[in-house]
Amino acid sequence: MKKKFPIYLSGESLFSNSQKAFTLENSRKLGEKKENKIIYSPFEALYLLEEDKAEIMRDNKELREQKLMNIFTRKDKEFSVKYFVFKDLRKKGYIVKTGLKFGSEFRVYKKSEEHAKWLVSPIASLKKIQWEEFISKNRIAHSTGKKLVIAIVDSEQDISYYEISWLKI
Repeated sequence: MKKKFPIYLSGESLFSNSQKAFTLENSRKLGEKKENKIIYSPFEALYLLEEDKAEIMRDNKELREQKLMNIFTRKDKEFSVKYFVFKDLRKKGYIVKTGLKFGSEFRVYKKSEEHAKWLVSPIASLKKIQWEEFISKNRIAHSTGKKLVIAIVDSEQDISYYEISWLKI
């Protein structure tokens, strides 16, 4: 059995200073180096837990997957929908990073590229999106040289991806 490395949950922060965390950040682009630590998004931490690579620790106690999901869902009601998209994209070989400063949930890279190709916004199939929000997301994607992707997650956790492009007439 492979040894798992610890990721610590402290307040809102998820981090590790384990050598294995640094190796995974370098080889698989999971987490972000900051001040001699690897900082994780909630999506990355849960993914590493599910992949049996890490254990999540809070107050010297190991958190199980369901407990962690409950913690993240309390902070973000749409967490599970977003996580299904994150996990699907990772399993397809893409690098997935936070896209909040770009007005979307994720920036998505092809493995060999330095710049994100897409901004991905997950949405539950029954949820409505406002036109103003859609236009804003599309405008930001266009102005940053990326494509907007709307990832629609249905009730059976199937995901449909729609890439949005501008058309000049």
